[in-house]
Amino acid sequence: MQLIDTHTHVYLSQFDRDRAGVIARAGEAGVSHMLMPNIDSHTVGDMLKVARAYTGVCLPMMALHPTSVKETWQTELDIIEKWFEKESFVAVGESGIDLYWDRTYARQQQMALERHIDWAIRFDLPLVLHSRNSLKELFDVLEASRQQNLKGVFHCYPGGKEDAQKAIDLGFLLGVGRVVTYKNSLMADVVKAVDLKHIILETDAPYLAPHPHRGKRNESAYVKYVAEKVAEIKGVTAHEVADITTANARQLFAIDS
Repeated sequence: MQLIDTHTHVYLSQFDRDRAGVIARAGEAGVSHMLMPNIDSHTVGDMLKVARAYTGVCLPMMALHPTSVKETWQTELDIIEKWFEKESFVAVGESGIDLYWDRTYARQQQMALERHIDWAIRFDLPLVLHSRNSLKELFDVLEASRQQNLKGVFHCYPGGKEDAQKAIDLGFLLGVGRVVTYKNSLMADVVKAVDLKHIILETDAPYLAPHPHRGKRNESAYVKYVAEKVAEIKGVTAHEVADITTANARQLFAIDS
């Protein structure tokens, strides 16, 4: 069974003591690739260091995370943009809108997202979207800048069936992770309603591990639990889920090997 963890922060300090072991365990669990979203200008160095140490396995993205949109957001975006001229990335990510803790920079987050959309179109890369308490705002921006060749994924998709179809109609896949493994999760209804061709799997490690490791540090090897839960919901084998979602990820992120 081959899997791709399409969203992991394996370059963060939570993995400094045992990163090699974490990546080795992921490989043993069938994870062939680990896709790393950037956070801000300060995380680029650590992310690229891991990407170079594990070439072809740990693949980097580039963006400014919405919670990092603060007073210096425009300067941060200028720094981020220059990296597209220096390195190769599999996606523009993760961008989006997060209004969970603070709405102070809501308008700036929207403007930053618009710039990320421009990059995704210009560099022909998928857009990885973070959404927290902001699906309506996110859809408003995407609708206003609707482009025929815009593609991407709603990372850790947070909505219901109706919004899932709206995301799919906009050309996006749904990122399914640890939440689907939790008891009484509403994501089960979404997964049941959506064809597997619209789903990719993720962990968002080190955050919020899936059952049965809930409460512990998350890691890419645990994406297998997500695959198994999706298989249970869909009434198919975990191998079938792995085959389809891995093919989806390979196509979206242009992963050839």
